[in-house]
Amino acid sequence: MPQIPNENNSRMSLRIPASEKALLLRASVLRRTNLTDFVLRTAVEAAREVIDHAERIRLTERDSRLVLDLLDNPPAPNAKLMAAALALPDRA
Repeated sequence: MPQIPNENNSRMSLRIPASEKALLLRASVLRRTNLTDFVLRTAVEAAREVIDHAERIRLTERDSRLVLDLLDNPPAPNAKLMAAALALPDRA
């Protein structure tokens, strides 16, 4: 039965196969830490990498040069851009 998540609860439980728990325990011993600290640190590090990868834009060298060229030599505004600019409220 699904449970309603409790945002104030700092506990988290996991069900994993015994072989995977043994693997995590072995790794935690090698890192000289307890299982909870090992899993938490590893998960937080992985979460940061996922978020960093999702939020960062990576450009090829060609794309980087194109962006820099467009910043140095912007194209003339087209009709749609001019119409949008004229539709903005006056800031006096």
